[in-house]
Amino acid sequence: MSERAIVTINGGSSSIKFAVFDCIGSDPQRRFDGQIERIGSSGTRLVVHEKHPRAPLRCAPGRSAAESGDSAEEAHAIDAADHAQAADRLIDFLHERLGATTIAAAGHRVVHGGFHLTEHQLVTDELISELKRTQPLDLAHLPREIALIESFHRRFPNLPQVACFDTAFHRDLPRVATLFPIPRRYDEAGVRRFGFHGLSYTYLMSELERIAGPDAARGRIILAHLGSGASMAAVKEGKPIDTTMAFTPLAGLVMGTRPGDLDPGLLVYMMRVEKKSPEQMDEMLSHDCGLAGLSGTGADMRDLLARRATDVRAAEAVALFVYTCRKFIGAYTAAMGGLDTLVFAGGIGEHAAPVRAQICDDFDFLGLRIDEAKNDAHAAVISGGDSRVTVRVMHTDEEIVIARAVARILSKDGSNG
Repeated sequence: MSERAIVTINGGSSSIKFAVFDCIGSDPQRRFDGQIERIGSSGTRLVVHEKHPRAPLRCAPGRSAAESGDSAEEAHAIDAADHAQAADRLIDFLHERLGATTIAAAGHRVVHGGFHLTEHQLVTDELISELKRTQPLDLAHLPREIALIESFHRRFPNLPQVACFDTAFHRDLPRVATLFPIPRRYDEAGVRRFGFHGLSYTYLMSELERIAGPDAARGRIILAHLGSGASMAAVKEGKPIDTTMAFTPLAGLVMGTRPGDLDPGLLVYMMRVEKKSPEQMDEMLSHDCGLAGLSGTGADMRDLLARRATDVRAAEAVALFVYTCRKFIGAYTAAMGGLDTLVFAGGIGEHAAPVRAQICDDFDFLGLRIDEAKNDAHAAVISGGDSRVTVRVMHTDEEIVIARAVARILSKDGSNG
């Protein structure tokens, strides 16, 4: 009997992250992962990371490889004008790499489940139709995610595929946290706070329980997923009670190219004065705002930190990012009646020690103090010994959450024989 594998797919605006897991019951084991970078641009590459290669990696023309100990990385130059072509190149690569291994299923991260899709589930024609109806809610993500699902279906018509929704984690938010103060007819039509980054939050909560125990996971927790896309979630007694992203992933914290919370009157003003169409506003809010818009030079926090001593716009961009994070920590602590654990994750949360330090500065009134040396060393726990709040730094893993969901759904469906 041939080996079986689960493939996970996470499509971004110009990239596709993927991972391959060995199907071992309900506990998939990662074999390798990687990403296709710069889709639609020159220099498109398929990069593979394999921590425990089963055999030496073979480098063909157009590939480069770097190996260290039991880890390896290789890069393939490819042509991919869009996500559909990139998916075809990825499938070709998987055919070559997996050999006799059978792909048992593909799991896809889908950012927005819309009004009706609130649980991870098998992809059907009906689900695809619902996703297409949902597209206007999230034009930045859903068209590409649908294209990836359809590309896999063209190449593997009988392959089970599972859609895993970022919004599912937040489906049981308290009613008051989902409401917008707009005419009631919108609420009756399903307009609400959806929340995002749910796959990341699912992983962080499971890891918190694993490393700190069930009592910690049932405490008052703020999860801070800080990257190019950034959000926070407040979790109490194991249940989400609020989150910064709202009807779309544009809301909440300042992000790399997204603004976070804005006065809606400002949007009306810009549309009126600059004669912007809804499509132009969507483009600007998704790609031209946030850290990139404030700094005028880019969205990468590493670059902004390096320039802030000599560039006032970079300094102000960092300062506003920190300020909005601190405001939501204060708000969510109030909403939960206290704070027991603060978790930093995402590219900025995991790697930007100066940002973590500034976010946590002067929170003595919450009993939150970090240890400077531990923070600089990116320790797993960066809070000081006298801190009443435990502050953790975690690496999130959306792919393993997808793989576990796929394994669970296949088992229920009887497709994992």
